[in-house]
Amino acid sequence: MTKAEMVDKIYTKAGLPSKAKAEEALDAVISCLREALVAGDSITFTGFGSFKINTRAARKGRNPKTGEEIDIPASRVCKFTPGKALKDAIN
Repeated sequence: MTKAEMVDKIYTKAGLPSKAKAEEALDAVISCLREALVAGDSITFTGFGSFKINTRAARKGRNPKTGEEIDIPASRVCKFTPGKALKDAIN
């Protein structure tokens, strides 16, 4: 689903006065999620799932083309864990 398709669904389901308002609402939600994750907070939507930041340690890797060993730096990644209701709806 693209952002435009999501805006259309929000516009229809929420009964907002315009698609521009639906896009503003979606942008606000995405902005809030981004700010919380950058700050290291976890986000939980009961029945849907949760987002949290995990830290990956630095490690050694290998270039598959040359076989040369390379250093992969530590990084932070966002992890989504689906909730029970979402898992049940998918299955």
